[in-house]
Amino acid sequence: MSYQDPVGLSDLSKVDRGQVAGSGLDLPSDFVSFVMVATTSLLLQAESRATGHQRVVESRFGFFRIRTRPTTSEMIRFIDEHRNRFSVEFICQTLNTHREGGFLSSRGYRQSKARGLSSRAFRDAALVERITEVHKQNYGVYGIRKMWRVLRRQGIDIGREQTARLMRSAGLSGKGKGGAPITTRKPKGPDHRPDLVKREFKAPGPNRLWVADITYVRTRKGFVYTAFVTDVFSRRIVGWALSDSMRTEALPLQALNQAIVCAKETTGLIHHSDHGSQYVSIVYNERLAEHGIAASTGTVGDSYDNALAENVNGSYKNELIHRRTWADVVDVEIATFEWVNWWNESRLHQSLGYRTPAEVETEFWEHHPSREIMEIKAQA
Repeated sequence: MSYQDPVGLSDLSKVDRGQVAGSGLDLPSDFVSFVMVATTSLLLQAESRATGHQRVVESRFGFFRIRTRPTTSEMIRFIDEHRNRFSVEFICQTLNTHREGGFLSSRGYRQSKARGLSSRAFRDAALVERITEVHKQNYGVYGIRKMWRVLRRQGIDIGREQTARLMRSAGLSGKGKGGAPITTRKPKGPDHRPDLVKREFKAPGPNRLWVADITYVRTRKGFVYTAFVTDVFSRRIVGWALSDSMRTEALPLQALNQAIVCAKETTGLIHHSDHGSQYVSIVYNERLAEHGIAASTGTVGDSYDNALAENVNGSYKNELIHRRTWADVVDVEIATFEWVNWWNESRLHQSLGYRTPAEVETEFWEHHPSREIMEIKAQA
């Protein structure tokens, strides 16, 4: 037997057990349950097609996978979102019957709406709005730990578990670090630079150890290459540059020049990079020597020997580049400028004790006058 929409699935808001039972059709007993469960899935799939956001669907399905009963405010919010397409009775009956942990009854929904939300529900709603705003402001990458830290820094009295609960209810989650692409061009000649770091990416202060690397971005007009120079002590990106070509030392040299201009002092500083031909070039190393900077490199083909720079590249790709498609080098450059500013001034870094690079540098210079730092470097 084939079904030709016997119970009016085109009008799902009217489907219930009574209607199916009174249809006069000899339907399998499992079909009634299937219709009611499938209705919820169809709703979610329709929402996915309408919005084009797969993560929205995933967050909704996560709502149904939770075996414990959701909070009243979460259930009310879900009903409010979909009552214009499905009747309240249908939503409540379907989820109460087929969802582990149960669901709010239609009577309970109307009673809750009549007496208004509790003070906790109102506070939760306000916090969800704030959390959503913070998440959007920070490129949608903050997970529970960083979100909780941000809210606490803003003077909001909230616990970590509460932050986790509200982020789940809003369908928000963080993003891990992406993998680092390979952009190293092998030099034609030998590389005589020593390894002055030995994988110890630590520094006693700003402008004592820099790491540098290059990554790429795919655009509709071809590849764009981005070079970063990062200060190990504060994790600040002190220099960066973009180009649609990686054939010469011009790209990393632009980033290096920017870093040198921004530095208070470079004497005794160590510059660490991989064995890419751009960093082995005569022009690049002459610029380092001109400013008293010692060149350093790790083992050939070992990304761990430049792990911190690779980490910056991975964050750049995951937090910015992979979030959309790019038109050309100008499009990428504008977005990179904004991202670098956020990275330096606003982004919380776990390695810095959930502080920003700007905060770490400010605190350092307040306790270490410039003269003292220059004396230390003069003895290096």
